This record gives sequence, structure tokens and C-alpha cells, in this order.
Amino acid sequence: MVEVHLWSGLRSLTGGKQVVEVEAATTGELLRALVRVYPQLQAPIDAGVSVAIDGRIIASGLSEAIPEGAEIYLMQRLRGG
Repeated sequence: MVEVHLWSGLRSLTGGKQVVEVEAATTGELLRALVRVYPQLQAPIDAGVSVAIDGRIIASGLSEAIPEGAEIYLMQRLRGG
């Protein structure tokens, strides 16, 4: 199981939970597991999210491995210009 910290805008979709737990070994599995447990997260995830593992924003896609005991944050996608 991994703990996922959610940005404040998602907490209303998880019953007010700031941290949720799901079973996942990669970033893709993480996103699929979140939607399976909290289907209402589908729209925000489809709109675009960023996954940070141990302080590093993952840009390599959905196959990034999640290390045991990692600190994971699901955030609004960061956009720049």
C-alpha cells in the first residue's frame, strides 16, 4: 500500500481525506487505483495531474516505479509558459 497526499481541491471527492491509501507499484497503477477506489477522481485525473514522488515531479509517464515508503503527492498539473 502507498499513501497519497491530495491537494485541497480533491479532498471533497474523497470524503474530506487529505491522505488516502491504495495498492500500486507504478504511477499508472496509482492513478487507476485512485479512480477504482474514488471514481469521482476520474474527471480531475483526466484533466491532468502531476504525481510527485519523494519531492520529484514525475515526467516520464505512467511506468515510473514507486519505491517502498515513498512520499507521494497528487497535485494539479503544473503549467508554465
